[in-house]
Amino acid sequence: MAVLQDYKCPCCGGSIEFNSQVQKMKCPYCDTEFEMDALKEYDQDLNNDAQSTDDMQWDTAAGTSWQEGETDGINVYVCKSCGGEIIGDNTTAATQCPYCNNPVVIMGQFSGDLRPDYVIPFKLTKEDAKQALSNHLKGKLLLPKEFKDENKINEIKGVYVPFWLFDADADARIRYKATRVRTWSDSNYIYTKTSHYSATRAGSVGYERVPVDGSSKMPDDLMESIEPYDFGDAVDFQTAYLAGYVADKYDVSSEQSIQRANDRIKRSTEETFAATVQGYTTVNTEHSAIKLHNGKAKYALYPVWILNSTYKDEKFTFAMNGQTGKFVGDLPMDMGAFWRWLGILTAAGTALALLAITLYMNFGG
Repeated sequence: MAVLQDYKCPCCGGSIEFNSQVQKMKCPYCDTEFEMDALKEYDQDLNNDAQSTDDMQWDTAAGTSWQEGETDGINVYVCKSCGGEIIGDNTTAATQCPYCNNPVVIMGQFSGDLRPDYVIPFKLTKEDAKQALSNHLKGKLLLPKEFKDENKINEIKGVYVPFWLFDADADARIRYKATRVRTWSDSNYIYTKTSHYSATRAGSVGYERVPVDGSSKMPDDLMESIEPYDFGDAVDFQTAYLAGYVADKYDVSSEQSIQRANDRIKRSTEETFAATVQGYTTVNTEHSAIKLHNGKAKYALYPVWILNSTYKDEKFTFAMNGQTGKFVGDLPMDMGAFWRWLGILTAAGTALALLAITLYMNFGG
């Protein structure tokens, strides 16, 4: 049975949580700060705790029976602070009580082989994420005015996203088709000469900690868009870092993530080698042979701020790297403004074309 863990301030009894600004556990009530190492014994002792249950049996006909399979993946926990029920799925590892906002960590989700090796603590706050969204909206000429002026954030949460970090060595031999194009003219013709070449590159490249998102809830392309993370800030995992945030354990295994890691490593290898083929007009890969070896994986939690907004019944999701502040997200388009700008640009293009023809007729050959 999973155990809910919350961290209580020994000074005032309030629930303490990880503060990204001071990089310590801090009580929001009395401002007492605690070093992270001081809480390690909590994690060790409470992993073996058993949660008590109420044996009271009620005779009631209220409600109806769940159908088979309806409750699969749904878990109910009891908040230690107020007794309220907290509902989560099989991947929920840290959350907040919806009644008293008490931050809790579900210890059972990080036991055994599910325990992460590393965590990169949050550096940026919820206010930083709100400001990043505001900056993201600035200067967007095709953004609907009402979205910018009346935008309501439906949800903003700090999430520790599970990542698999892959190490591998790549041995590659890649052949490229390359061209050089030369153009000249005389009084009658314009000449173009295209020379074709074959270029080969071979060598080895080592990769460390190539990240692959281990949560099916998070779109892989969205998570890759807010990279990179600075692993220099990573620390050995402690559940205390999760207090005050939402955290998921992986539901995509390292074995299931290998293919995406391979694809990322191979693509990066091809791009690295292609960058050395210089002095040509065009360069295209003709044949690529890449072998990977010495592969291994580690499990880490990376900080992400997720912001959800709704416009005209359409959901828009934004993500911000909780360490570096890199912000991404799609925006709605004002089609009326789009067509107005297209008309302006088309008119400007027509005017420039007419000017060029006039200049040619008056001053040209």
